[in-house]
Amino acid sequence: MLAGKLALVTGSTSGIGLGIARSLAAQGCGVVLNGFGEADAIESLRAGLAKEFGVRVVFEGGDLTRPADVETLMKRCEGHGGVDVLVNNAGIQHVSPVESFPPERWDAVIALNLTSAFHTTRLALPTMKARNWGRIVNIASAHGLVASVEKSAYVAAKHGIVGLTKVVALETARTGVTCNAICPGWVLTPLVQKQIDARMAERGLSADAARASLLGEKQPSGEFVTPEQLGALAVFLCSPAGDQVRGAAWAMDGGWTAQ
Repeated sequence: MLAGKLALVTGSTSGIGLGIARSLAAQGCGVVLNGFGEADAIESLRAGLAKEFGVRVVFEGGDLTRPADVETLMKRCEGHGGVDVLVNNAGIQHVSPVESFPPERWDAVIALNLTSAFHTTRLALPTMKARNWGRIVNIASAHGLVASVEKSAYVAAKHGIVGLTKVVALETARTGVTCNAICPGWVLTPLVQKQIDARMAERGLSADAARASLLGEKQPSGEFVTPEQLGALAVFLCSPAGDQVRGAAWAMDGGWTAQ
C-alpha cells in the first residue's frame, strides 16, 4: 500500500514511534528513524528493520528543540527522496505544580512536543503539495483533549498539537494531503515506566500494583494501549480509506476521554 513512499517518524528509536515505524515498514514504506540512543544500538535497530521488512531504513539525528537542526533534518530527508508521511511523535514530560514548574522545563517541553512539529510540518508541506499526496500524523495524547494536574507544559503542548492539526487539515482540505492527530491514553513507554517507578518508590507498591494504580485512575479498560495498535491506526490514516479523515483527534485511550 505504501511501497515507494518515505516516512519520517520523529522519536522512533523506542516506544510509540518505533511501533509506528514498524507498522509503516510492514506496508512497504521506507522509514527515516529519528531519536536518541547509543549509536551502535540505533544502527542495529536500523539494520534489523531494513532486513525484516525489506525496505530502506535510514537514521537521521538532530536536536529537534533547535529549529536549525529541524531544517537540517528535513533537508536530509529531501536527499532521501522527500517525506511522503510525517509522523510527529517526539516528546518529553515533566511533572510539577504550575507555581514550581521550572521555566526551562516548560520551554523544553513546548519546544520538542509542539514547536518541532510546526517546523517539520511547514517544511514537509511543499513537497507533499507538489505531489498532491501526503499524510501528517501528529501523536497527541488524551492530554490533548483533557487535562491532568501537574502536567501544565505537556497538556498545553498536546492541546496545541490538536489545534495545529485542525489548522493544517483545513489548509490542505482541497489537496491530497491529510493531517490528523492520534490521542493515546497510557502506553507502556519509557516515559510512562518512569511514572510507574515513581509510584513504586513513593507508595511502596509492587510493579503490578503500581501499574494497576496508574491505569485505574484514568483508563477504564485497565489495559495499556500498545504501540502496535497505534501503528495500525497510523497505517489506516495513510490508506485510501483515510482520504476523508481530516483534522481528526482520534482517541485510542481505553475509554479515558469517554468519562
